[in-house]
Amino acid sequence: MTAVMTAALIAAGLGLTATALAAIVRIVRGPTILDRMVASDVLLTTLLLAVGTDMVARGHTDTIPLMTVIAATATFATIVVARFVKRRAEQPPIQEPTRGAGHV
Repeated sequence: MTAVMTAALIAAGLGLTATALAAIVRIVRGPTILDRMVASDVLLTTLLLAVGTDMVARGHTDTIPLMTVIAATATFATIVVARFVKRRAEQPPIQEPTRGAGHV
């Protein structure tokens, strides 16, 4: 492996690590479910890129099925959360019962 290739792989590894850490922080801190969903999509995309980088570095295509499963998981999870959020938004807000003036 050449020095240029080694430097490129190190740079890619550092970038992917920074992206994964930032996504994990956003997943933990939220604050909304949509923030967490976008961050999990970023994390899964980062994982896809890491697997792709490994394929380029080692010169193989053995992990393409793994990449397909990761991409499908990210897609299905996004669809499920989007439907959940849509249903939640369509429901009328719950109102608390009001108390009369004579009750404490």
